[in-house]
Amino acid sequence: MPTFDAERTALVVVDMQNGFCHPEGSLYAPGSEAVVDDVAALVADARDAGAQVVYTRDVHPPEQFDDAHYYDEFEQWGEHVLEGSWDAELVDDLDVRESDHVVEKHTYDAFHRTELDGWLSARGIDDLVFCGTLANVCVLHTAGSAGLRDYRPVLVEDAIGAIEPDHREYALDHAGWLFGEVTAREEVAFEE
Repeated sequence: MPTFDAERTALVVVDMQNGFCHPEGSLYAPGSEAVVDDVAALVADARDAGAQVVYTRDVHPPEQFDDAHYYDEFEQWGEHVLEGSWDAELVDDLDVRESDHVVEKHTYDAFHRTELDGWLSARGIDDLVFCGTLANVCVLHTAGSAGLRDYRPVLVEDAIGAIEPDHREYALDHAGWLFGEVTAREEVAFEE
């Protein structure tokens, strides 16, 4: 059973936004909606133990890819989670508090051109427990980036959503093999 020193651990909740988790969202995936309760339970456990809670939000200005040479998410996915939209907001079922840190990102990787690494380092965080969505996109890229930065990334398999079940299985297998650990929610223990 993996245990985490709450003072040196952050729970990273990836992109649990209306656009991905709500049936009216632009990139709704039932697998994302299905993990909302497990994510909320992890948030409560982490907070009760005194661990930091970090939420990432995938947010795109409408003109973000206008001058893109190659990287264009709108070409891949269509317009989604536009800046200032309901789509881009975190789902109401999560208890987001002033003490939580919210990272706005414009790519799959929450470390890319954000303050996340500095924020974690300033607080002495070593271990990152990941939940959220989408498994093979933003969760995988952010957790992999964390591993490259020498954090310990641990993915909570039953609190990670995906478009298709095989996408989730691929992402978890890949993460466990290459750069991190995979565990079940019931196995996660935050030590005060």
